[in-house]
Amino acid sequence: MANGVIICLDCGHKWKGNSELGDMLLRAECPQCSAQLETVNTRKTVYRQVEYFCIVTTKGGFQVLRFFLINYYAKAGQKAQYSISEVVQRWIAPDGKYETIARTRPMSYCFDNWNFSSKLEIRPEREHHHIIPTFVYPHEKIIHVLKRNGYMGDNCFISHFTLFRILLSESRAETLIKASQRNVLGYFAGRNFQQIDDYWASIKICIRNNYLIKDAQIWRDYIDLLRFFHKDLHNAKYVCPADLTSEHDRYVKKKKEWQERVRSEQARKKALIDDAQFKKLKAKFFGIYFTDGIIHIRMLDSVEEIKKEGDLMHHCVFTNDYHLNPDTIILSAYMDDRRLETVEYSLTGQKVIQCRGVCNKNTEYHDKIIQLVEKNKRLIKKRLVA
Repeated sequence: MANGVIICLDCGHKWKGNSELGDMLLRAECPQCSAQLETVNTRKTVYRQVEYFCIVTTKGGFQVLRFFLINYYAKAGQKAQYSISEVVQRWIAPDGKYETIARTRPMSYCFDNWNFSSKLEIRPEREHHHIIPTFVYPHEKIIHVLKRNGYMGDNCFISHFTLFRILLSESRAETLIKASQRNVLGYFAGRNFQQIDDYWASIKICIRNNYLIKDAQIWRDYIDLLRFFHKDLHNAKYVCPADLTSEHDRYVKKKKEWQERVRSEQARKKALIDDAQFKKLKAKFFGIYFTDGIIHIRMLDSVEEIKKEGDLMHHCVFTNDYHLNPDTIILSAYMDDRRLETVEYSLTGQKVIQCRGVCNKNTEYHDKIIQLVEKNKRLIKKRLVA
């Protein structure tokens, strides 16, 4: 619709819209072909659209998926043009093996760029053969084996092709669909189905206890957490939680706390190892201190002090081993009981390399701290030549 004129993109008819409704008109009926239209206020005159649809059928004992490409072309004032072409067929045997019959496709990133002059022939497997159709024809024909294995028309959140193959080749998929564990089947079938090996014992416990897994991703993460903490994965108390989300979150928190304890212990051990090297490199500078009466600056005399400085100031002075650099010393600037900034001072350059406050941000005393260090660098130089 533009300037109050409505154009039907089905038959090409034009007519003047209701001026009282103006831009608020959202739907209209074409007076010529009676098409129910959704109006868009635009000056665009040409529209193109492509979609895929699928027919699920059978032939000679095979389950067959036929994929068609529909092209839609409409231009203002002209009748819409449609074209349809079958581009891919999937033939799946009762044992899950399959062949793909398809047209060729030129080298292109465009997903609808098919060579329509080519024939439907058996082709080697290609990524573009994995089509997710916009619409599946609702009247499906299904081979007996699939019905026997539990398929009732629900594709379990995955493509028909993936579901049919897994149901025909994996007895565990049959167990899952018959136990109404649709989310679990869809989750593992959409990945490498063999990953289910690590969870199958726990899944059987859930089935035995009529526990429906509604979110397979969260449940799998939860089972991984239970395994990490050496919990009994054959016990319904653990694998069938009443509130999966809260139990999952509780174990996530528990693991984070464990990881933090491990990091702290590793940092402590590292500090003990580093301390001997630190003393060898920096012992001559221990005890350096100066002040202007307000700001105090002193040398951090141990690895433990530097670790504490890094933890409290939330920067990487300890984790990045600045204290083991033979060319620098680490100083701490503070006022009363408040830490201000951490100073890295170059011994060869006789200057401040960097001066960082909490989370690497400068404080209002930043310039004064640097000036105070510069005024007292003779104290550092004196230790250097001693």
